[in-house]
Amino acid sequence: MSIITQLTRMWLTRSRKPFIFKNEYDKLLPFEECDNLGLYVHIPFCRKICNFCPYCKTVYTEEKCSAYLDALIKEIHMVGAGKEKKTVTSLYFGGGTPALAADRIGEIIAAIREHYIITEGIGVELHPDNVTVPVLKKLEEAGVTKLSIGIQSFQKKFQNILGRTAVDISTLAEVLSGFHFETISMDFIFALPGQTFSDLQLDIDTAFAKGANHIAIYPFIDFSFTESPVKALSKREKHQLLDRITEYCLEKGYKRSSIWTFSKEKNALYSSMTRENFLGFGCSATTLLREQFKINTFSVEEYCKRIEGRELPTSLTLRFSLRQRMVYFLFWTAYSTHVNPADFERFFGVPLKRVYGFEVAIAKLAGFITEENGILTMTPKGAFYYHYYENFYTLAYIDKMWGIMRREAFPEKIVL
Repeated sequence: MSIITQLTRMWLTRSRKPFIFKNEYDKLLPFEECDNLGLYVHIPFCRKICNFCPYCKTVYTEEKCSAYLDALIKEIHMVGAGKEKKTVTSLYFGGGTPALAADRIGEIIAAIREHYIITEGIGVELHPDNVTVPVLKKLEEAGVTKLSIGIQSFQKKFQNILGRTAVDISTLAEVLSGFHFETISMDFIFALPGQTFSDLQLDIDTAFAKGANHIAIYPFIDFSFTESPVKALSKREKHQLLDRITEYCLEKGYKRSSIWTFSKEKNALYSSMTRENFLGFGCSATTLLREQFKINTFSVEEYCKRIEGRELPTSLTLRFSLRQRMVYFLFWTAYSTHVNPADFERFFGVPLKRVYGFEVAIAKLAGFITEENGILTMTPKGAFYYHYYENFYTLAYIDKMWGIMRREAFPEKIVL
């Protein structure tokens, strides 16, 4: 584990206690009292497995996908059964390639609506090949309001590096022009070998010109368990690129909605991450509640077996200490580049500066954050170092956990 993440965890939690994930779970999930609850559904199937992608996925077959979707709907009803209908913020479908289940997305959403009232829309991730009139029509009829299209790059040289096929830009734009989704986001990867700001500027301009009103530009991360031969750029090169991307987007009048996302319109938002609490359904999906974090098994076969046995597919559960939960809250809230101390006090019942006043003061002195009208906002310098630390966090925690869970359906314990 990175010494940086270990020392940071010990300092902020005021404890040497690590994050301990155990093979245990609550048969009834205590989400009823959670405010600002979001929902996530994972569809792990892909036609082709991209070697750089770290997410839980498996090669698509119609039979396997159909059985999985049957189990998924059963899980949704198991979690919501016997509880009053709960108001939630949003619902996001990720993968994998959720569009491979386009014929049944409406059925899944209908099952969710039996137990939850969705107030801020429904988002679905798409491969560029899935941006077709029949697929988008099915999603629109099912109630989907937001799309996130995994472009990665419009340029052949980077598509070749990532093992992706070319994107037909004209057809993409023509199809999108026939629909009126609230958010059309396009995802890109930066920090690829040989990539310059001019390359990224071209991708950004093309995205907004061809139908996007929101973009996400994520750094390439070299996970140890993927088969990708690609090596990311150096820290200095990443810093320069992120700063140039940020400056350019702000100069163009785009609103920065998180560390790596920018929107052309005020209400164009797409984020399945920055939520206080969320319920996850499906293989590898995670659930964050007030005092626990749990993750479902990565095995499609074992997931289906658990559901058929009327058991939740939870693989591991972390029981938070109060300080651990505070750190988790702040880390993912800060992803939006803003922290409202009033939200922290509402959630924990104690002022933020009483708990982390020293750290807030140091962050101000270091030029990482500013404070205006009580709101803490990251500077471009702070955003880069958040990204830099998030890279350490990903490799120290997520890389290790996902690497183990890809091999073991139900590990006994993971200590991070």
